[in-house]
Amino acid sequence: MKRLVVSCKTTDQVFADFKKAARKVISGKASGDIEFEVSFDNKTDFNRFVRNIPVLSAIIAYKPRSVYELAKLTKLDVSNLNKTIQFFEEIGVIKVKTSEVDGRVVKRPHVEYDEVTFRLAA
Repeated sequence: MKRLVVSCKTTDQVFADFKKAARKVISGKASGDIEFEVSFDNKTDFNRFVRNIPVLSAIIAYKPRSVYELAKLTKLDVSNLNKTIQFFEEIGVIKVKTSEVDGRVVKRPHVEYDEVTFRLAA
């Protein structure tokens, strides 16, 4: 199972976690679950991610064949949706696959994770 973990951490915390994970891999004690983590070091990007969770959910649930189809499903403007998809792609949460359908170039957003989890420290 591929899991995406979303968190808010400082740069120092990210490096400390990386060191722990590297030690586990080197010693052979790494677990079987595949976990990818996206850590935000500022509230602005984290809030942007949280505000756009419905778009991420729609991609997972509906598996749209194009950005235009996703826009119709979510009732969002295509221009704004493209900005959101670009943000998700930049942070590694989704992949956009480009193909040609009936002579038109179509972009299809795709989420590769089975589960999205939040780890927030108080």
